[in-house]
Amino acid sequence: MPRVDLTSNDDLAAGLLAAVHDLDFGATPDSLRGGAALAQMPSLDLAIVAFPPGAPPVWANVLISRDHPRGIVARIGPDAGSVSNVSYVADQTNHDLVSTAWLPDADWSRTRWLPLAGQGGATGAVTASADADSDAETDAQRFVVPYPASLLKLMVAVGVGIGVDAGVIAYADAWAHAGRKRKVADWCEDMITISCNDSTSAMVALLHQRRLLGADRNVLHARFGALGLHLLRINSTQPDGGWGNAAGAGVGQIHMSAWDTARLLWLLDPDAPAAPWRGAQPILSAAARDPLLGWLRDQALHEILSSTVLAGVPGFVAGMPAQLPARWIDADGAAPVGDHLFPPDVRPANAVAQVQFWHKTGTTENYASDAGIVRGIAPHRRHYIVALVTSLGSRYAPNPHCATTWRIPALGAAIDRLMARWLEPAP
Repeated sequence: MPRVDLTSNDDLAAGLLAAVHDLDFGATPDSLRGGAALAQMPSLDLAIVAFPPGAPPVWANVLISRDHPRGIVARIGPDAGSVSNVSYVADQTNHDLVSTAWLPDADWSRTRWLPLAGQGGATGAVTASADADSDAETDAQRFVVPYPASLLKLMVAVGVGIGVDAGVIAYADAWAHAGRKRKVADWCEDMITISCNDSTSAMVALLHQRRLLGADRNVLHARFGALGLHLLRINSTQPDGGWGNAAGAGVGQIHMSAWDTARLLWLLDPDAPAAPWRGAQPILSAAARDPLLGWLRDQALHEILSSTVLAGVPGFVAGMPAQLPARWIDADGAAPVGDHLFPPDVRPANAVAQVQFWHKTGTTENYASDAGIVRGIAPHRRHYIVALVTSLGSRYAPNPHCATTWRIPALGAAIDRLMARWLEPAP
């Protein structure tokens, strides 16, 4: 495929919207509707930062929802700062701690939404685009931020790194939690590579004990805010490590927009040019950052934007052509990951991988997310960051091994084709 130079944020946004529309997410079968298409357009928050060789970075953020089925193109200034034309509101649960916004009969017109960030409405019209909504009424740019699911573990890991840089945590330290004592690095590795919930609880408890998280002191929020990442929020976690709905955290308390997640990864990417927005600076030292990048690189759960670990599942749809680290592949091509065995054979899909995807995923019944740094495997040289947060969790999965609808890996493949076309020279 001949290279086409990527020089315009608008071109990238148009390409992303076209990729989303082509996959007809509104027709996704919903198990809560007996396999009929979901009742309302799902929500997808998708952000890309691309690094063309020898040229400035290019970025875009597009958002789809029942409010905006044709899509919003986020307005982002030339400094890659915060989105200025979207009013972000919080996801929520009911008194039984059930996520209610995504139920088939959910009536958003009767919901009292709590604001998170952003201006939107009369103070920020939607970016002009042939593919974007142009309504500028007061709530026209409202976007309900889906819960990030286990993508939140990226924030926890960054918090541990902040503690390392502050001298209050060392990766080699032993930390005991729930009857187990392990090195902090080992807890973090399992939290990221296999998305272990117990390891996450251990690290949340550690952050509380070292006064980096807490009701009266949240160093993570202070650091994210100083960096302009106002939609990275981890509220209401507990000293014993509780971070889910049952602990009073989880949905409605923990938030990650795709754009701020992409910018966080930009600050972590050692090969990316300096981020240009005011206050942007490396968030971690190399000593604190490099182990985290190693855990992201060793990710086992290539099951959302990339789907390599699902290659043995009936109906397999190839996603981003990302390499599954060899440590997860058995001799017969099966992939044991934590307590789950992904069936053989993942080896043929892995053999044609073109990129490494240093990333973290998240999935629950109602949510699926994925975000990371993409680097080409020689001779491929593309380099970009992608972040996706959606309301398309496991209830839309076609197979028990899957985390979400096949449309999500298909979107990952479409994005990567665009990036290959724009970022790599013709052979």
